[in-house]
Amino acid sequence: MTFELKAKDSQSKARAGEVTTDHGVIETPIFMPVGTVATVKGVHQRELKEEINPDIILGNTYHLYLRPQTHILEKAGGLHKFMNWDRSILTDSGGYQVYSLSANRKIKEEGVKFKSHIDGSYHTFTPENVMEIQRTIGADIIMAFDECTPYPCDYNYAKRSMHMTHRWLDRCINHLEKTPLKYDYSQAFFPIVQGSTYKDLRMQSAEYIANSGAVGNAIGGLSVGEPAEEMYAMTDVVCSILPEDKPRYLMGVGTPINILENIALGVDMFDCVMPTRNARNGMLFTAHGTINIKNLKWADDFSPIDEMGITFVDTEYSKAYLRHLFTVNELLGKQIATIHNLGFYLWLVREARKHILAGDFGIWKDKMVKQMNNRL
Repeated sequence: MTFELKAKDSQSKARAGEVTTDHGVIETPIFMPVGTVATVKGVHQRELKEEINPDIILGNTYHLYLRPQTHILEKAGGLHKFMNWDRSILTDSGGYQVYSLSANRKIKEEGVKFKSHIDGSYHTFTPENVMEIQRTIGADIIMAFDECTPYPCDYNYAKRSMHMTHRWLDRCINHLEKTPLKYDYSQAFFPIVQGSTYKDLRMQSAEYIANSGAVGNAIGGLSVGEPAEEMYAMTDVVCSILPEDKPRYLMGVGTPINILENIALGVDMFDCVMPTRNARNGMLFTAHGTINIKNLKWADDFSPIDEMGITFVDTEYSKAYLRHLFTVNELLGKQIATIHNLGFYLWLVREARKHILAGDFGIWKDKMVKQMNNRL
């Protein structure tokens, strides 16, 4: 994997770059649709490619390990072939999913023992076997195994957890060196900065991660309930330490406004379930604010879903029709809303890139943040 910086914004820390993997070029800043279980929920791969058009999507190690299981993925020739996706894929390490199973997991130095949310069976994730699982899944970018701390988090717990994440990182790196590639393309490895919302811990962690010499770096443990201002403060601290010549990936973030503010702080890559999950609940993101399509006010609004027409659904269907589909619980409604939201997110990061290249990102960002903060 390579990364090339193309432009920097003079008014902020925003950057435009290009990440190149064996499956193609990823123009940054980029949003990665979340394809948890080898599918972006409710979207055909053809629609994903032709309408939403992301350079990279995300898969989930924890979920893919449980179903369909790694032996099936290996037999298929890896996740790309299994789901018929010929562009780049990133897999998270399962650390966040294990964190969200708080009642059903035990964290020790060796690794994490957890109970499957599907059938209650017990499993263990260690830095070593998570590297092997991700080798078998076959994503282009794979993540270190870490512990994601909750918010709020006691300082001493956050410190202990951060040091363990660093020790786990060293084990990941050592094991990867001994674990050959499964398929005929390379995999890039990203370590993850932790440290909760404590500035001194974030600085320590960012320095440790920067010194590991990986080709890209991630920021974890944010967007777990902390106020947006704390997220931005931690991102700012970390981005000022992480090397400038490598991509920075902020995990699990966030709203369109969060994404623009973090681009301004120097982040290149994002993922979040928000556009897809909120779509299934009837919330649409637009350049002028959010729409709750279930509201009665849209019942006789025959205007297009979004006049901007980013994807085909925006102009092919009306707000009244989409509201009707949600009212009768028709699956098509969720599909339409999902395509719209993902299309909007990709449009947003691509517009951000255009404005970084044009040199007026700051002015455009402030205008967009104000507009998108409306409820329509």
